[in-house]
Amino acid sequence: MSRAQLALNVDDLQEAVTFYSKLFGTHPAKLKPGYANFAIAEPPLKLVLLENPGQGGTINHLGVEVESPEKVHAEIARLTDEGLFTDEEIGTTCCFATQDKVWVTGPAGEKWEVYTVLADSETFGSSPRHLDGPRAAQDDVCCGTDAENDSSCC
Repeated sequence: MSRAQLALNVDDLQEAVTFYSKLFGTHPAKLKPGYANFAIAEPPLKLVLLENPGQGGTINHLGVEVESPEKVHAEIARLTDEGLFTDEEIGTTCCFATQDKVWVTGPAGEKWEVYTVLADSETFGSSPRHLDGPRAAQDDVCCGTDAENDSSCC
């Protein structure tokens, strides 16, 4: 089953976790320093919260979680055929998980990823090029964009 992903920047992670736990009637599937994600059954949604003080209430990125690496590779082929530039990250570690993913940028600059989780990880990310905001640069948190590389993760 595929599901939409919404990754939000939040000022205060604990406050956001409390709110979204009440809103969706469930607790985070994964909770780490500066990071939480909810695997919501109804509506089918992967909600990711990224603590980025001063950026709260903004979208970090959007995505679609798919079931397998084969689906990610099929999307890479389809998006390429559609003429959309893709940024592929195969076997990358981000958001406390090893993932295969592909990125595209929408017409207003919004970042979209199609990804699958291959395994859990004890580290947030292995690619410092994915830093965004003051907390990210300070604490090596990924999931955002930087001007130099214009890339994202999670």
